[in-house]
Amino acid sequence: MKIAMWSGPRNLSTAMMYSFGNRGDCAVVDEPFYAAYLAMTGIDHPMRDEIMASQSQDPTVVAGALSGSNPAEMPHFYQKHMTQHMIDGVPRDWIRDVVNVFLIRHPARVIASYGAKRENPVLDDIGFRQQAELFEMVKGWGQSPIVIDSHDIRDDPEGMLRKLCDQVGLEFRPEMLTWPKGGHADDGVWAEHWYGAVWESTGFAGAEGPLPEVPEALQGVLEAALPYYETMKAAKI
Repeated sequence: MKIAMWSGPRNLSTAMMYSFGNRGDCAVVDEPFYAAYLAMTGIDHPMRDEIMASQSQDPTVVAGALSGSNPAEMPHFYQKHMTQHMIDGVPRDWIRDVVNVFLIRHPARVIASYGAKRENPVLDDIGFRQQAELFEMVKGWGQSPIVIDSHDIRDDPEGMLRKLCDQVGLEFRPEMLTWPKGGHADDGVWAEHWYGAVWESTGFAGAEGPLPEVPEALQGVLEAALPYYETMKAAKI
């Protein structure tokens, strides 16, 4: 089974990759279109040169690998994808052949977390618009995409992971609730910049507190992202 987990940045996505990667029957891949996205857009991200050197910059090559045999001959293949990487020119046909899951998070939390790592994000940096478009595309193909909220996972990790496994057709394994400290062998090269907190973890963080304050300069981004989030929230498990 191939599972594509679609999210924007700062959205529990790395913890979810670690969770599935600790099952013992699941290979993982970390943001395989990142280098292609940087090459195609020219955007300057932290560690850009290292990222470009670490992955294929050809999105067709990447898509072919995602459609091929599972790495290490594992029964399952978990693919961590950033929705903002799916720009024009990135193939989409391969998405028909995977189980599509959409991981959402309230945009106020995303903006506050992302802004601490990279200043002044715009709407397309945080992936809400692209996530909603991919969701509608998959629905248009007749699939039933799965939506799960990171807030709910942190409130009840075992309960939500059991629900998610049931939805995708996997048996839940208790090993999904923990992982070794220090990261995963398949982390992207950018992990040292972005993954500090999750590297220090051995499981999901506790329940989230109240929504953070979003700076006035980013209120427009919040207002633009909220309708996409609310639409997908209505479909969550």
